[in-house]
Amino acid sequence: MEVPNPKTAIESNRQAWNDSARHHQDSPDWQALLNDVAQAEFCCLDDTSRGLLDVDGKDVIQLGCNNGRESLSLFALGARSVVGVDQSAAFLEQARELNSRSPHNAEFVESDIHHLPASLHNRFDVALITIGVLNWMPDIGEFFRHVAQVLKPGGKLVIYETHPFLEMVDPQAEDPYRLASSYFRVEPFVQQEPIVYVGKVEQPAAKSYWFVHTLGAIFSGAIGAGLSIVDFQEYAHSNREEVYDCYLNQQAQLPMCFSLVASKA
Repeated sequence: MEVPNPKTAIESNRQAWNDSARHHQDSPDWQALLNDVAQAEFCCLDDTSRGLLDVDGKDVIQLGCNNGRESLSLFALGARSVVGVDQSAAFLEQARELNSRSPHNAEFVESDIHHLPASLHNRFDVALITIGVLNWMPDIGEFFRHVAQVLKPGGKLVIYETHPFLEMVDPQAEDPYRLASSYFRVEPFVQQEPIVYVGKVEQPAAKSYWFVHTLGAIFSGAIGAGLSIVDFQEYAHSNREEVYDCYLNQQAQLPMCFSLVASKA
């Protein structure tokens, strides 16, 4: 069982994501993205995200923006201004390259969520968190306290994430329907290969730590940060890697992702 010091985990995750960036940039998807983002109406957000996001004329921040493709998509939904935040300098280089191709202009900030610059505090109408953010956070309660700081009074937090039930199964196991891990798992999953979305890259990389958070912990963390839950939905579709598609359209269907909207007083 390996439960690292939170600071150690955050720094190791940052190094792992910096290493990961080059593998993503080597994919055909990157070349297509460079072309697509040049269109004023470019939007890579799915229908669920679009239905959740009321950003027309609003100032929006995406926390954990990766290469910025989703941040730039917010302009197609009418956002007045967009800031993307990520701790990976390498992925932010990609975000700024996409930004240079886009007719819109987002701002990208390199920062660990736990050390957000004061210039971002109380500034945004909407804060967006999409898939693959919550589970990199060692302490979900502390995470939400920092998230709440960026919102204006009355501002909304919108989360669209993978469902924690999926952490209980392994789609690449011999029997992918057998429960492989506890819903209440305490120790993080640890990976020492590069973080990629398809397949594996057999190279050494900094350890990455993936923390499991129950829905109860997520709700309690948001409420403890002074946020009021406005809406919560669970979905039978997947917003995760394609390997998880084996769990779609089952008679006994797992919840595969969820959305949560919370408001700051």
